[in-house]
Amino acid sequence: MINVLIADDHSIVREGLRRIIDDSTEMKVVSEAADGREAIDIACRTSPDVAVIDLSMPGIDGLEVIEQLLSYLPGLPILVLTMHEEDQYIIRSIAAGAQGYLTKRSAPELLVKAIQTVHAGKRFLDDRATEALATHISRGKNLSSPLDALTNREIQVLKCLAEGQTNREIADSYNISIKTVDTHRQRLLSKLNLRNNAELSRFAVQNKLVDL
Repeated sequence: MINVLIADDHSIVREGLRRIIDDSTEMKVVSEAADGREAIDIACRTSPDVAVIDLSMPGIDGLEVIEQLLSYLPGLPILVLTMHEEDQYIIRSIAAGAQGYLTKRSAPELLVKAIQTVHAGKRFLDDRATEALATHISRGKNLSSPLDALTNREIQVLKCLAEGQTNREIADSYNISIKTVDTHRQRLLSKLNLRNNAELSRFAVQNKLVDL
């Protein structure tokens, strides 16, 4: 029996995932989390066989959750299940250590197959993720997006600023200092050749890091 942790901030989504997973005779949901920090805490207590993680959650986001989970539980198979289909999210999730990537538009039966696959130690990518990885490999080191020049932390700070979070809120979410947050902000302005937070927010929306 494969014990599964699901982390998603929408209770209706979690309930739907639970039904799909529990209907399988090979797996069951043993724990649920509504935000990133709760996902880390619960995973450390329950040691699931597979973690199914959304990328957009309150507090620390999915990329940070992946990195922290693997620092506490090395080898934990992580399957990203998200609405994000942008290349940046796919590439960065795999680079952070996720074993699989599945969009929420996928057929329900793919979720069961994906969990079985990552639990077996193999990688599972849906068609969109496969396409993104192929594009990334084919272009090699040639940057095709301004986002490619940003670190994961800079992406996280950019997303939080665009969502209207204060430097204090961002610092508390990622357990860093306010000064460090402002340093990341200044680097973002410099790298992206922008002037202020309003332009950073506009850039984030244009590049689909946040929704309108």
